[in-house]
Amino acid sequence: MRGNSLEKDLSLLINNQKYSDIEILCEDEKKLYGCRAILAARSEVFDRLLYNGMKESYETKISFPKINSAGMKIVLEYTYTGSIKIESLTKDNIIEAFYAADYFQLPDLQDFIMNTFKNTLEKNCDENYSPELLSKLAEKMPLTEDNILLNLLVEAVAVIPLNTIEFGRLSITGLRYLLSYTHEEEPLFATPEYEVFRYGAILAAKQVSNEAYNTLMEQLPNLEQIRQENPVQIKNKIIDDHQKVAKELEPLVKLIDFRRIKGQILVNIIEPLGITPIEIILNVYRYNTLSFNSDLNDTRGNYVYDESACGSKLIIEDNGKVVCAPNNLTDWQSVSVKVALGNKDVFEWDVIIEKCCTSAAVGVCASENFNYETWAGYQATGWVLSSQGSSVNSNVWLGNYCPSFGDGTKITVHLDMNKRTCAFTVNGTKYPEVLAWNNLPSKLYPVVSLKYPGRFRIQPHKK
Repeated sequence: MRGNSLEKDLSLLINNQKYSDIEILCEDEKKLYGCRAILAARSEVFDRLLYNGMKESYETKISFPKINSAGMKIVLEYTYTGSIKIESLTKDNIIEAFYAADYFQLPDLQDFIMNTFKNTLEKNCDENYSPELLSKLAEKMPLTEDNILLNLLVEAVAVIPLNTIEFGRLSITGLRYLLSYTHEEEPLFATPEYEVFRYGAILAAKQVSNEAYNTLMEQLPNLEQIRQENPVQIKNKIIDDHQKVAKELEPLVKLIDFRRIKGQILVNIIEPLGITPIEIILNVYRYNTLSFNSDLNDTRGNYVYDESACGSKLIIEDNGKVVCAPNNLTDWQSVSVKVALGNKDVFEWDVIIEKCCTSAAVGVCASENFNYETWAGYQATGWVLSSQGSSVNSNVWLGNYCPSFGDGTKITVHLDMNKRTCAFTVNGTKYPEVLAWNNLPSKLYPVVSLKYPGRFRIQPHKK
């Protein structure tokens, strides 16, 4: 019955030809219907287009050649009712909707779309369609620092090992956006630099021809194959159209840090392909010759503590790499890193105990029902190694995992998301997986717990 709900009554007008006075023509040649007065009242962009005193003010049709009807439908639903049903947004229309919301300057709709995507990621970490969405958005919008959805997508794709993303899911433009963002910002990144080159080169070859693609699949083994006791024997073969492959690869080459790739791989595998500029290869050789103790890891990116997932009194310093407790913090608080580890891969990171405290703790946590105002080991969603040498979860202490530790200790966390297990290395001695933690959740965050005078530094694992 009409009259009970303004939102429901206005929803009757959405794309309803009977109550409309303008036709909206979209990129995919589909026609939608709208009421110019409502559209203009809700969006300054519509107002300028429909009431500018020019011919558009009198015509009954308006065309948007860059906006898909799927995105326009979301804009119409929002402009008429002020809200969006969650089920209206799907992986098939979320990019179009975000682009349309940006075009019509509807920031609240953009925020809703971003939060919906974020929640979807958290609930469905095993079914991650971020590569496809990043590819779509990369085709629609330029790479800018203030594009919140683009940044969120890049962070989501960055923690997926590239060698697990099937070719065709991530476009070359999407990969360029990923590498450009992570090249400068250095967020958490799951893929070693050689695998970045391998993925980019094969993707570039795929744009050229099936023959070039198949040749590079043979010529570029993955790191696991290279590290085998009996590594794959590579027969160097000239790639047909190698100049075309090099041309396709060119935008990506500038964003790959070849210094992170072992010299043996550069000499035996990459250089013979002839698809990387020789000056880049020579610069790496010079760097390797002059750098006796390079501190570069084979993987870009950093683990960074998250101020929004942090105890209220803890202090985060050094661009997120250090957390410390002030002298008035006498009870433990916790902090986790920004990005979840939820894909089937092995993750490793180091925590340096620059200053220890009673029952310092290092490990992992799940975001559900986790309380950052207290010690991680007390909680059902916290799995930590304490400075007493015990592994702890749900306040169940399993002693004698390792000797107790203090100032200057380096702890490496080895999280195997394939097996859902966790192990630790303490001051160079690796200890076995914690048997009691044999079915960890599918998505976890690195976490530490401390009180005064604790000061912990987190960094990628240096092998």
